[in-house]
Amino acid sequence: EVVTLAVLMYPLLRGLALQLHSALTGSYIPGSSSMAFINCLNEQIAKDIARAIMDKKLAAQVNILPKSSALYFWKGELEESTEILLIVKTRTSKIGELSNYVRSIHPFEIPEIISLPIDQGNPLYLKWIEENVPRD
Repeated sequence: EVVTLAVLMYPLLRGLALQLHSALTGSYIPGSSSMAFINCLNEQIAKDIARAIMDKKLAAQVNILPKSSALYFWKGELEESTEILLIVKTRTSKIGELSNYVRSIHPFEIPEIISLPIDQGNPLYLKWIEENVPRD
């Protein structure tokens, strides 16, 4: 029973320890920044959405990747297209607002807006993200 409890409590205790360490040292809390991925039909739409995200201060940086091929199911049919991918670096706490905003301006019926937390990286870069995206 003690082992089971210890295993179940580990993620919570690890998270608390990381937050305490971060508070004491000023270091990065894993997962407090995220990368969001947004697909766009063409380069102009990608640039317009990237600019709108930056104007709203919902990101510290948006990368616009060149055209790539995509295969996907849409309404039961296999489709093939080319897309432009945005990679958005932001605070994890901004992902909901970012997703809502992009859905409101994106021409796709169901745009791809997915995110992954940033676990580790260059501490100076991660601090830069936090400094350039206002808190809630």
